Amino acid sequence: MYAVIKTGGKQYRVQPGDVIVVEKLDGEAGASVSLGDVLMLGGDKGITLGAPLIAGAAVAATLVETRKGEKIKIFKKTRRQGYRRTNGHRQMESVLRITGIDGAGENAKWDGETSLMTKAEMNLRARGLAPRTTETEVEATPTKKAAAPKAAPKAEAAATEDKPVAKKAPAKKAAAPKAKAADTDEA
Repeated sequence: MYAVIKTGGKQYRVQPGDVIVVEKLDGEAGASVSLGDVLMLGGDKGITLGAPLIAGAAVAATLVETRKGEKIKIFKKTRRQGYRRTNGHRQMESVLRITGIDGAGENAKWDGETSLMTKAEMNLRARGLAPRTTETEVEATPTKKAAAPKAAPKAEAAATEDKPVAKKAPAKKAAAPKAKAADTDEA
């Protein structure tokens, strides 16, 4: 079953289990969101169109995160005047996991688990930079390690060893000024 919903002035085709990025919605991460602007439903019983909305239809979702989107550059220029301005903008957006669709006598639910992992953490894990530990592993491992002073043994070893001190190379002598030939003046 799928639905076409409207939120933030845009339309999205969604199914249970989909992850979509929409304009910013109010709420904390993990909150349930109900989207009531359903324009169309499609399923086993056929397609149901709204005029403009389907009465009683709703799409349930879980708010995964609210973040800033990609940067858009704004460049202004007036030709032949030396006027150039560059600016940037990052729009706030919300990431939703669709958990269910209800309407037109049909229901569709998603049985999976909604993970609240952010996009930044997913990107780090994909590149192998984030540690893959669970909460139980974090609790089992000690958080502080005994810090051994490493600088002191090196300093003691340097003081006890008799190493020859490196000498600087002697500076080059400055070249003697060239003597003027007296013969050229007499001529």
